[in-house]
Amino acid sequence: LCVSVMAHFQHPTSCCSVAEIMSVLFFHTMKYRPDDPKNPNNDRFILSKGHAAPVLYSVWVEIDFLKESELMSMCQVDSTLEGHPTPKQQFVDVATGSLGQGPGMACGMAYTAKYFDKSSYHVYCLLGDGEMSEGAVWEAMAFASYYQLDNLLAILDINRLGQSDPAPLQHHVEKYQRRCEAFGWHAIIVDGHSVEELCKAMSQPRHQPTAIIAKTIKGKGIPVAEDKMGWHGKVLSKDMAESVTRDLQSRILNSNKRMYPASPIEDTPPVSLRNVRMPSAPNYKTGEKIATCKAYGMAMAKLGRYNERVVAMDVDTKNFTHSEIFKNEHPNRFIECYSAEQNMVSVATGCAARERNVVFASGLATFFTRAYDQLRMAAISDSNINLCGSHCGLSVGEDGPAHMGLEDMAIFRAIPTATIFYPSDAVSTEKAVELAANTKGVCYIRTTRPETAIIYNSNEDFHVGQAKVVCQSKEDQVTVIGAGITLHEALAADEQLKKERIYIRVIDPFTIKPLDAKAIIDHVRATRGRVVTVEDHYNEGGLGEAVCSAIVNEPGLTFQRLAVAHVPRSGKMSDLLKIYGIDRDSITQVVRKMLSSSANAK
Repeated sequence: LCVSVMAHFQHPTSCCSVAEIMSVLFFHTMKYRPDDPKNPNNDRFILSKGHAAPVLYSVWVEIDFLKESELMSMCQVDSTLEGHPTPKQQFVDVATGSLGQGPGMACGMAYTAKYFDKSSYHVYCLLGDGEMSEGAVWEAMAFASYYQLDNLLAILDINRLGQSDPAPLQHHVEKYQRRCEAFGWHAIIVDGHSVEELCKAMSQPRHQPTAIIAKTIKGKGIPVAEDKMGWHGKVLSKDMAESVTRDLQSRILNSNKRMYPASPIEDTPPVSLRNVRMPSAPNYKTGEKIATCKAYGMAMAKLGRYNERVVAMDVDTKNFTHSEIFKNEHPNRFIECYSAEQNMVSVATGCAARERNVVFASGLATFFTRAYDQLRMAAISDSNINLCGSHCGLSVGEDGPAHMGLEDMAIFRAIPTATIFYPSDAVSTEKAVELAANTKGVCYIRTTRPETAIIYNSNEDFHVGQAKVVCQSKEDQVTVIGAGITLHEALAADEQLKKERIYIRVIDPFTIKPLDAKAIIDHVRATRGRVVTVEDHYNEGGLGEAVCSAIVNEPGLTFQRLAVAHVPRSGKMSDLLKIYGIDRDSITQVVRKMLSSSANAK
């Protein structure tokens, strides 16, 4: 398998250590249709050690799905074969290359196979020993054993050497075995270069998740690099590659014999995720109060009633995020991931792969920061996953800054495929859930703990990228843009200012990304270029910067941003909003000052 990649690509030594493993997997163990990589009945494979991508591509050349000329163009700007696997190729379900994430995504696929599809396909994940230092690996292993994912097989390539140092356990395979067993896995030690041992181990009946601990030699077959430091990621010289290639070719027996995989069992149900809709309009009355986090749980349960492939998961915060409402109504479609946000995002990505499920994953907004790498890789995977971050901002009050999500909009705005919903009442929350289910990419719904008043009628129509004008008049002097709790502060400020015959136009952006730039510009122009943004988020990366980006080319602007400028402290929500300058009084003050400055300028 490695002959054709020796002289052309990085990481030949990492490929050589898994050549026999890949051969046994793809030509002995796995069941799949080589001409139809996306067939839902196929076994799944994840190359968690994504830097060994050339060996994966070589397999598909051997299968005749790829041409060797395509392999030779790998990493070129016009090639779909990238340096690490991405779904630009049909045989890749999820992107890898950020070490340690493969097992979590494999868990999502295996859980879907066992509990949602109730099908025969298995999931295989190949890891390197370097990534066994990643905590995400062990989060996934705990998940797999807890849910008895006996359809999941992990192969650990224990080749001893990392990138710049030996791996911490080097070739002590018995220590890997004990660790895997401690996490509830069946662990088998094999010689990773023995086809016979690999075939035997992979053929064993499995009653729990299984780890094959393959003792291998990094750079196997390359005499100058075998088990030697300093060769990770290095391309062989032309002369060296030709010499190694001749040697390997001389060892190949029956080189003209073609091998084909076994066909899969065709028992995976057909699934359509198109047009996932709510059966009816929201059932709320204007003026009644309900927290948007609770409205999220109610919307999820409602969406799940009429769409069997809607699934939800949480990180032991379901009583805060209110995803427990979904769980109580649809217990077989709820996955408890416990306090492991990184793994939850990876599991979500795996569950959503091949468009098997509409996935909603919820937790506290602040803790999605620890799963940012998984979110980033979900975007690279072209994954359609939906996240809900509850208890955002200062509004969590007494819990203090450790639980205040004040960076979440910034991290999601930086993801190219992301859509950010920031609903301000229960009606818009239900609409956000429905829209997220039908929006491609990574969707994030930001919800709030305190109860807020219903401001929209149940028949109000919402769209991604379309703002709402909550109150306006012909006499409006300043445009005020708020979202969530600060939208309600803006409405309260409007009532105060009216008593002084000062009129403001209040806008709810609904989605922070994409932002309704046209509507915002139109309304800012109507209020003579005066605009105030107010947000329960840090200054950097949130609503204010989004609006600033949208209107930066507009002449004659007077722009004021109200946001949380410092690391906050515990306290009552009302006190904190006032201290950090994002409450109704702060809004009225900045509006008065803005108008006073305009009058003085005249």
